[in-house]
Amino acid sequence: MKQLLDSVWQRRGVSWIWENDAFSSIAKAGEVFSLREMIRASRNWPDDLPSNASNTLVVAGLDACLDLMTPTDAEAWLGNELKSTILSFQDAYSGEAALVFWLPNGHRRIHVDLATDAVRWRCAAPYSDEQIEFGRVLWGEARQYPQEILLAHGGKPAGLFHLRIT
Repeated sequence: MKQLLDSVWQRRGVSWIWENDAFSSIAKAGEVFSLREMIRASRNWPDDLPSNASNTLVVAGLDACLDLMTPTDAEAWLGNELKSTILSFQDAYSGEAALVFWLPNGHRRIHVDLATDAVRWRCAAPYSDEQIEFGRVLWGEARQYPQEILLAHGGKPAGLFHLRIT
């Protein structure tokens, strides 16, 4: 998977971040939308986004939402509800804003297969032996776009970035 050592993810595209430094570089805790607030806002996206000089919407709660569903239901919800909300966000801001999902334990839950670049979400108990095909469901395995976000040369990935989901 390609690596990104650039701040473009803070202003454009869709990202899933898990490092505290990545989070604090774009938002304050009071600026974060819950997943429910984001879905509600998708009916009429605000003119000004709450974070990063109105360039970014940070959303928390995706992990908890996925944990409350069976893997089959979670995969269906990701492919229908969440993907349509992401597409709506991209259209509303013409690709000129960033949608960032804050996943504090994402480094333990998101797995990238080094051989295929497939991205999977490890489910929580009682389904902890199952995984959701995160990449296939959300971006159809368009491997030329997802990139690992690095905050420094040689650092560990702080998240994943996708410029535009189609």
